[in-house]
Amino acid sequence: QVQLVDSGGGLVQAGGSLRLSCAASGRTFSNYRMSWFRQAPGKEREFVAAIIWSGGNTDYATSVKGRFTISRDNAKNTVYLQVNSLKPEDTAVYYCAAGLRERRDNDYWGQGTQVTVSS
Repeated sequence: QVQLVDSGGGLVQAGGSLRLSCAASGRTFSNYRMSWFRQAPGKEREFVAAIIWSGGNTDYATSVKGRFTISRDNAKNTVYLQVNSLKPEDTAVYYCAAGLRERRDNDYWGQGTQVTVSS
């Protein structure tokens, strides 16, 4: 059974940092694109960052470029999102997702982790 377990969220002040984790299990993800999305209250889910598991190519939303860093640890089968210089508008539930690298959709989703940034 494939599982993505998201963790690492919390309440931080503006300017603070967190490291979000996505522990993946149940299959080999070497041919997958691992992504982070977020959804704020009353807003649509939006793309944040992605990494190709093999090769490590990354992509970021313009709004987070330079502040967020996506990475993966092959030994731990875990994807991370380091979020720095947080702003109140970064407040959202953050979700990890996995999809085959040659397809646009995502096959698996984590349960989400709440990030709240106070001003």
